[in-house]
Amino acid sequence: MKFLDNWQRATLASTRDVTPTIRLFEFEPAGRVPAWTPGSHVRVRVVVDGRTEVRCYSLIDDGSMDGRLRVAVKLSTNGLGGSRAMWALKPGDVVEMSEPDNHFKLGLGAPSYTLVAGGVGITPLLGMARFLARSGWPLRFFYAVRSREEAAFADLLQSWLGEAVHLWVEDESGRLDFAKLVEPIAAEGELYFCGPIAMLEAVRKIWEAADRPMSLLRYESFATSGHYANQSFTAVLPRFGREIQVTAQQTLLSALEEAGIEVLSDCRRGECGLCTVDILSCDAPVDHRDVFFSEEQKAGNRKLCACVSRPAGGRIEIDTAYRGPATA
Repeated sequence: MKFLDNWQRATLASTRDVTPTIRLFEFEPAGRVPAWTPGSHVRVRVVVDGRTEVRCYSLIDDGSMDGRLRVAVKLSTNGLGGSRAMWALKPGDVVEMSEPDNHFKLGLGAPSYTLVAGGVGITPLLGMARFLARSGWPLRFFYAVRSREEAAFADLLQSWLGEAVHLWVEDESGRLDFAKLVEPIAAEGELYFCGPIAMLEAVRKIWEAADRPMSLLRYESFATSGHYANQSFTAVLPRFGREIQVTAQQTLLSALEEAGIEVLSDCRRGECGLCTVDILSCDAPVDHRDVFFSEEQKAGNRKLCACVSRPAGGRIEIDTAYRGPATA
């Protein structure tokens, strides 16, 4: 059960590999697309193992302003299958795509802005960087990648920001020191982050340790990034007398919907918390991949965002807010 999206058909106009594992997709929407703001994303319907699934991708602003919608997708061999489905698309193929939506909005009026991207997390931050640079706001951009060949859009970013861009290559310089990054930020300065969940947790800890307001830290993470590789598991719903097998390429939310168990949902990115289910018991570590719950709540293992989080295998007993028929 999800809030209403406005869907339309979009034709894949072209693709281009910007790194060995990141591909740029340019879509021509069939109809008019409302104006969108930096940080926006679209939902795309893809077919994974014969099932229609929905995946979210950040829109890239490359300055073209030609009416095309651009997303970049990193190919994941251990993901939920969405990237493989996208990479299988060829120019001329038609997909269903939602109108742009924005859960990662750029605030205005801060004395300075620090943007931090981890890997393909650069995608929503590109538009923010371009907007801020054109508007003249004080800006620093830190772009962390594992190897230089994975620095997608680095040249484009450099052409916009010049010396404000700091490319951090882990293979050459080690990991980015977030403490040194945060220390010079003005008292009311804002930090925007997008990247893997482990990087996000590191940034949040440094930000909190510096006693900075959490309202000035804006972030978005990869819905598929976690501390454990995706594994199949069994979801047990005692109240319904049901056991549901969830594959490694499927979310708990998707499996519940397929089984006819309604769960309220919206973002499908681990941000809004609408799809929360209660954890009754679990015999494996729970991989919390959302940005909705606090670290204390995650450590308590009492609730889980079904759209992104999952146990690392085994069996998990849950209860949902759905109060439909008690048996199938």
